[in-house]
Parts: sequence; C-alpha cells; structure tokens
Amino acid sequence: MDQLVNRVLRVREATPQESRYHIQSLLGRQTGRRTFLAKDLQTGSSVVIKLLLFSPDFNWDDLKLFEREVEVLQSLDHPAIPKYIDRFDVETELGKGFALVQTYIEARSLQNWIESGRTFSEAEIKAIAKQLLGILDYLHSRQPPIVHRDIKPSNILLGDRTGNHPGQIYLIDFGCVQTVVNSGTRTVVGTYGYMPPEQFGGRTVPASDLYALGTTLIYLVTGQHPDEFPQREMRILFEDRVNLNPNLVDWLKWLTEPSLDLRLKSAKQALEALETSNLRKSSLAIAKKPVGSKVKVTNTREMLEILIPPRGFHLGLIPIIGFAIAWNSFLVIWYGAALSMWSTGGLFAALFAIFHLGVGFYLIWNILFTLFGQIRLRITQQEISLTREILGVKCPPVLSAPRQNIVKIELTRLSYKRDSEGSSIAVPPHINIWVGIKKFELGGKGYLTNPELDWLAENLSSWLNLPITND
Repeated sequence: MDQLVNRVLRVREATPQESRYHIQSLLGRQTGRRTFLAKDLQTGSSVVIKLLLFSPDFNWDDLKLFEREVEVLQSLDHPAIPKYIDRFDVETELGKGFALVQTYIEARSLQNWIESGRTFSEAEIKAIAKQLLGILDYLHSRQPPIVHRDIKPSNILLGDRTGNHPGQIYLIDFGCVQTVVNSGTRTVVGTYGYMPPEQFGGRTVPASDLYALGTTLIYLVTGQHPDEFPQREMRILFEDRVNLNPNLVDWLKWLTEPSLDLRLKSAKQALEALETSNLRKSSLAIAKKPVGSKVKVTNTREMLEILIPPRGFHLGLIPIIGFAIAWNSFLVIWYGAALSMWSTGGLFAALFAIFHLGVGFYLIWNILFTLFGQIRLRITQQEISLTREILGVKCPPVLSAPRQNIVKIELTRLSYKRDSEGSSIAVPPHINIWVGIKKFELGGKGYLTNPELDWLAENLSSWLNLPITND
C-alpha cells in the first residue's frame, strides 16, 4: 500500500471522521493528490476517498478545484454520478490536507475495457452515447450549468453487459468541473486530445463537453486516443479507420467540430440528432431545390457555395440594348466634338462628353454581365466572399469579410421606394447577409425567383445556424 496511507494513519490519533473509514487500496495518484478505496465502517459499504495535500508542489488552483468539486457533488443527485458522503481535514507528516468521501461505483473504466481487448458494436456505441448525453443534459440543465471539462475514457465507468445492453454508464471525477457564470477566473484544465480548442484558452461552455464526448466515442470505435490521429484544420481525421454508418460518422464529426459555431449546441440537440438521424447532411438541405432552377449549391462540412448563373437574354434586355446603342452612338459624336473644342477652350464640354461616355460603357458592361456573368457566394469557416465573374474572370469589386462576423440573414420580398422626384420604384426580392455593418446581397435585379430565394435562405440559415429575418 502507498506509504502515504500509512503516514495518514499513524501520525496522530484519528478523528471520528477518519476512524470511520478504513483504507483498503490505492486507486490513483497525482502530484499532491491520492485516491483511495476504503470501507465505511459505519455503513459497511465501499467508498472513495480523494485526498488533497499541502505538499511542496501545492497549487492554489488545485484547492479551488477541490472546493468546487465538493460543492458540485453536494448539489447533484443522479444515479450515474457518485454521491457526496463527507469531507474533513487531515494531517500528515507532509502537512495538512483535505479529504472528500464519495460513493464507490463497482465498474471498470472505458479505457480499461478497451485495454483488456473489448470491442464495441455500432449499436453499443449509440447506447453508450445516449446514456452519456442524458447525464450531460442533467448537468448542463442545472442553474448555473455545470460543465465537466474532463470527459475521457478513464473518467467514464461501464458496468457488465446485460443481454443486448452494453452496461450501465457512470460519469466520475468532477475535479475539473466548472459552473458556467459570467465572471470568475478561467483555469485551463482537461486532457490533451479530448479538450476542444476553446478550452485551451480557458473558455468552456456546455458544447465543450460534447466535443470531449465525441472524441471519447471515437476512442471506443478505434482503440486510439484522438491525439494519435492526423488532423486537418484542427479536425480529427478518423473516417478511414472506422466501419460505421455514414450518418453516425457525420454525427461524430459534428460533435468534434473545432469551431463552436458549427458544433452541436446542447446535449438535447445531439440526442435528438442521434435518435432521429436528423444529421447535418440532411439538415443542411431542408428546402428542396425548385424545379427548373439553374442555381448550383455546394454544401459540405467545410464550405457553402452558391453559384448563380447568367440570367441570359430576356425580353427586358431589348430596350436596354437599344438604348445603349443609341446612347453610345450619340456620345461618340459628342466625344469627337469635345476633342475639337479642347483647343478652343471647350474643356467643360469635353469633360461632359467623357463622363457620359463612362455611363455608356457601364450600360454595355451590364448587358455583358446579364448575358455571360455569374455570381458566386462562398462561405468557409474563415471567410465569406461575394464575387461577380464574366467568363471566369472576376470583376471588381470583390466583397469579403471574416465568417465569424456574420450576424443576420435577411429575406426581403418585393417592395417599393420613392426616388428623389417622388416616383415609386420597385425593389426586387433578395437576400441580405449582414456581416457587421457590411451587406452581402443575393438575388437583386430579378436574378432569383421567390422559391429560389426561400431555398437559398434556408440553406444559409442551416449552415450558419442563424434564423431567417423577414423584412
């Protein structure tokens, strides 16, 4: 038995609390910490005693975490979570310390099961996931929400199989737990490989536990810890090492999204997606593409791209083409006259002609874009960009902005506004994507029909996880 146990027992006469518990074996050790299996002589049941010592390596953050674990366990009452029994001070040759007593759960950790050679079927993976999501929903629904922050295979216990059931799941070790509040210090805790990116910065939210759950399930399927996998843009590349239903693979990817914006938001949402197969692949295509539409949508985990093809020739273009020809013919005459008047002091007339010639070129450009131009909206995890292209050549200006600044999707219907002379002007229906104070517009000038606008707005809303605002 660990020498520290003997020191604890023989330094002085035991207090009534200490004499109640008979230490049987060492379960685990860390710097300044010990975890023991003991017998409660008062009840005859087995208990776990967690000991924190004021050792030379003592850190005050450890005491904060210890106190928080005691406080949280006292407030919880769930069959899959150890129950608080007692706490008391101890003295050893190394100094004073604190002890936390909680119920003992007779089960093996998921890590121990894997290391002993046990494998899990897809049905068992789903059953384990559902049990864990139920526990997390209980924790995250508390006020304030409780985030475990150290979900991993060694902190999840699994009982023996019963029939087709993989066994009862238990979540233990609340030594890193945090209550989500608006203030307070941010302590970086957790286990590398199972921690989401935001946790490295000291930030944790309920979705942080979902990431750790996803990585734990990947470990169960593969027998490999997450940090042993290759990564691309912080995503764990595990697909080629599993033999699972594509929907379940996509669900695991959704859980382990490095970006909080793209990750599942709550245990309830994750459980609903798992039970109903309402996974991202299907949810990203909520609206059906209108029959006859030539708009192309590329919808993947990494990118959403909308390509609006040229509007092409239509009857409304005939008067514009006629006006452009007449206007530019007239301006050519004016331009020749302006050049002849340059030497005789007709500078104003020359500038007047050049300005209006620019208007003529603008009309020609609009005609060419209507016939051959396409609009491309692309949104990745990093950026949103809107470009206009003619025969593959990008035309200025090119709008771009950071993706995380997208705040609103606005769907407008046909409306009217007054011009400077008081006349009524029709404003075609369109979609506005607001990125801060910058507006990205799709569908103006009649390029999209109402069904196409509805379809694209729903795709944008689903991919960006933002509601549609109707204006």
